[in-house]
Amino acid sequence: MTLIAAGSVALAAGLDRLLAEPPAALHPVAWLGRGLAPLDRTWTNPRLAGLGVALTVPLVTAAVAAGGVALASRLGPLAEGVAAAIVCFVCTSRRMLLDEARAVVTASRADLPAAKERLRALAGRDATPLSAGEVRSAAVESAAENLADGLVAPLAGFALLAPLSLPFAAAAAAWVKAVNTLDSTFGYRSHPMGWAPARLDDLVMWMPARANAVLLAVAGGDPGALRAARPLARRPTSPNAGWPMATLAVVLGVCLAKPGAYRLDGAAEGDDAFPTPADADRGVAVVARAGWLAFGLAATVAVVGGWALAGTGGWSLPVVISPC
Repeated sequence: MTLIAAGSVALAAGLDRLLAEPPAALHPVAWLGRGLAPLDRTWTNPRLAGLGVALTVPLVTAAVAAGGVALASRLGPLAEGVAAAIVCFVCTSRRMLLDEARAVVTASRADLPAAKERLRALAGRDATPLSAGEVRSAAVESAAENLADGLVAPLAGFALLAPLSLPFAAAAAAWVKAVNTLDSTFGYRSHPMGWAPARLDDLVMWMPARANAVLLAVAGGDPGALRAARPLARRPTSPNAGWPMATLAVVLGVCLAKPGAYRLDGAAEGDDAFPTPADADRGVAVVARAGWLAFGLAATVAVVGGWALAGTGGWSLPVVISPC
């Protein structure tokens, strides 16, 4: 089972590399987003409604994912592993994030209006007044931050529960993805029911955001960047987003900033410290390497966890775990 779990992670990585994302019409996360639309309405008690949504939607999503993999297990371990890999693939995103960041950086060289338009897919900020350096900063920040939400967190859930069973692993990845999706849909201060989804996402992302920072420091060849990033990471209002952004700012030796919100000076003060095109290209490359490290680490955790569990005699879960 441990090797099948590692193979599921490897297959998910391969699908990400080849396909980036499933077509929107076939993407379960897009289905989830459309399914949430009826919940976006006026509630008598919006906070209570938000709490109910935050508790139930991820659980239902996890149950569907686990059920699909459990059904596939009836066809044998290989089918179970492939089904788990597909769930892992649709719950993670690496290549699309990188492609969008690269497109913004490339456009910023010669067509700033096009770069600002493309930035909308990455960062929720008004790009109209931004300079070319600030646009590149936003692209690099978003790539670093979204790697935690889109890849590290669901991979961590999958890897940690894979030694127990692949249905459990798929459920964990889907649960995390649903929490992230709820936050991106409702988790705004202007949204009456967004408090509970936002707080749940803050809690779930606490460890993945910091693990992401470690991966970025290692991928950038500068493990010591974490120490320098620590005070900078507290500047954004988010308890988690500052860690990967500040770490990448230090690794690149540039300023990453959101006007009027925060400024993360990775090296020197001054407006000329915003990323050059070469800096931004390097930043996206560091995020890309960190993503591959995340896949490798997830496969390793699944294997080592399985060996450790086997060494203790394993758990008795006769209904959920199919024999290998």
